[in-house]
Amino acid sequence: MPVDPHSHVPIYEQIVEHIHGRITAGVFRPDEPLPSIRALAIELLVNPNTVQRAYQELERQGVAYTQKGLGVFVAANGAISARSMSEASVCERFEQGIDLARAAGLGDPTIRRLFDRSLHEVRETSSRHSTNGPSLPGEEASS
Repeated sequence: MPVDPHSHVPIYEQIVEHIHGRITAGVFRPDEPLPSIRALAIELLVNPNTVQRAYQELERQGVAYTQKGLGVFVAANGAISARSMSEASVCERFEQGIDLARAAGLGDPTIRRLFDRSLHEVRETSSRHSTNGPSLPGEEASS
């Protein structure tokens, strides 16, 4: 999972969103451990406090739970919660994009065309990068 330190989205939120996606995709299953804070911090080249904050947010959302001395685990209803939160986040970002497009004077047909073009570009980029292998412990390359 690459984090973008230049993004307007805080790094801990990027980690939360990515873990939501991995839980929703079944990479991390209920009652299975998430990567250790230290291992994930090393993998992502971020401060362990950033990973700790992401894990605390996942706990607050009911997606994960901590067992003292053992680590952080996916909650029983983690997949449902993660999917719901991921969908809400995506909708919020779509709404922001639509607001921006309308403020620029673009109509619905143009917005749809731009969305379709962006979706196509992301698919193309994803298919080119899928051969790079996993970037988060426990994550498999998508095809």
